[in-house]
Amino acid sequence: MIPPQPIDEPRDGIDVGKRLVRQGGGTGLSLSERIAEKLQRLAWRTPLHGLRLKGRHPLKLIAVADDPFFGDVARGQAMLRGELMFRGEAVPIERLGLDRPKFSAAFAEHLHSFAWLRDLSSVAPRVTAVPIAETLMLQWLAAHGDRVSEPAWAAHLTGRRMLFWIAHAPLILSSTDLVYRSRVLNTIARAARHLDGEAGKAPAGIRAITAWAGVVAAGLVVPGGDPRRGFGEHGLARALAMGMFEDGGIVGRSPAEQLDAVMTLTALREIYAARRLDVPEAQGLALTRMVAALLGVCHGEGGLACWQGSGPVSGERIADVVAATGVRTRPLRHAGDWGYQRLAAGRTVLIVDSAPPPIARAAREGCASTLAFELSDGGQRIVVNCGGAGASSLTLSPELRRALRTTAAHSTLVLADANSTAIHADGSLGKGVSVVDMHRQESDAISRIEVAHDGYARRLGFQHRRVLTLSADGRDVQGEDMLIPTGRRGRKGDTSFVARFHLAPGIEIAPTPDGQAAFLRIPDGPVWQFRCKGATLGVEESLWIDEGGMPVATFQLVLSGTTPAGGHDFSWRFHRAR
Repeated sequence: MIPPQPIDEPRDGIDVGKRLVRQGGGTGLSLSERIAEKLQRLAWRTPLHGLRLKGRHPLKLIAVADDPFFGDVARGQAMLRGELMFRGEAVPIERLGLDRPKFSAAFAEHLHSFAWLRDLSSVAPRVTAVPIAETLMLQWLAAHGDRVSEPAWAAHLTGRRMLFWIAHAPLILSSTDLVYRSRVLNTIARAARHLDGEAGKAPAGIRAITAWAGVVAAGLVVPGGDPRRGFGEHGLARALAMGMFEDGGIVGRSPAEQLDAVMTLTALREIYAARRLDVPEAQGLALTRMVAALLGVCHGEGGLACWQGSGPVSGERIADVVAATGVRTRPLRHAGDWGYQRLAAGRTVLIVDSAPPPIARAAREGCASTLAFELSDGGQRIVVNCGGAGASSLTLSPELRRALRTTAAHSTLVLADANSTAIHADGSLGKGVSVVDMHRQESDAISRIEVAHDGYARRLGFQHRRVLTLSADGRDVQGEDMLIPTGRRGRKGDTSFVARFHLAPGIEIAPTPDGQAAFLRIPDGPVWQFRCKGATLGVEESLWIDEGGMPVATFQLVLSGTTPAGGHDFSWRFHRAR
């Protein structure tokens, strides 16, 4: 288990070094773009705008869009049984108690987002789904319709709610009760006005993107919304510039948030389509870059790797989402800013975390995972991270969910039983890795990356450097870990280290008698051999958070030893037998 921790693609020709510094996000807008956005905002704030908001536009929606995505079947079926369920937490719909909630914050976000409308519509015909949706809508209106409060009216949740209300309007507006219908429509209009003032306050990243998407959506379907749409499009362009890197990765560095952003922009595009309007160029370009970055952190079978609190997502679901976007692109191999490197040859895919963790305000479930990697052979994951800190079942203990964020829960090196980046008691990320040096080279024979971080330099006096190479046929993955004295702090005696390689569930391990190697038998697949030099090999229990958010027992290869003050290096190799 995790020990207790302190709180075939063409070569891209990349051969230059990259020094990554921990930072907050994208480069933002140019001066001219900021001026244009400011003028648009001022125009939208004029007294004329106030008169528009108070005008007597007909209570209706101009258009209803299609939801391009299928919902969660298990959650939808739970609603048919009378329960609202999210990440293992279930509450009877008739007894939600929204005025005095007793459910978790994560459950509350799911409830207030109205994302459950997608789940419900995916498992039931309208005649069955409408009474359930209206029951929940009435409860929400009674508790939050007339009073703005957190978290129900948080900008990102209001924006997400707007998207789902528009896509699934038939479920909440089919009633013949005119008073109810009028109240729902007035609440939609009120949410639009709320977003006008609050979207700009949402934190950079997925929250700001979702909030501004809600402004644009409201401008597209609420009568008299053309000025709002223009205002929202400028705001969304800014949110995308500040919330994603140039290579298309989200600033929180979470693949789950990346998937969320891709789905959000795709859902918004459907609303444009319902109005027979073209999507602004900035949104289209952002979506294309986002999809490429998303595919870059997917394994051979197409499933999502586990980084920065994300859990695994099946290749089928990723394929469905990408198909809905209409974007056709290759996986991004060198995400220099987002910080993930992808090496692929034959059936083998190697994904490496080559950047500092996100800054605290950009990450909700940030992890101390620098220099960790995941490895897969075709449709089978081999080396994984435990994953799932932000996707695990809410029934798991807070201690376990916290442990999933530690360095020990990732396939990398731990020095002196410490995290490479501190995780504070309140869950925020603290000091540690601030600079990462990365070099990537490719030739006809191998793909090679060399990456180093300073997370242990101040506290322990060592830099961790890792070199990874993948052969052209994909049969050999070689690694070398080095602990290099920094000279910033003299240190006496030896310092312990442990390098962990968490294995995917179902892999059988057969250690060799010399204690330096092990055979790994993949279910219905080939045998891989692991061998090391310069460290002691052991096998320990581990766990992996599956797509349902539940822990699955597995094992980990553990290389342990000590380094003197002068430093130490050890090597290892994964080789696929013919």
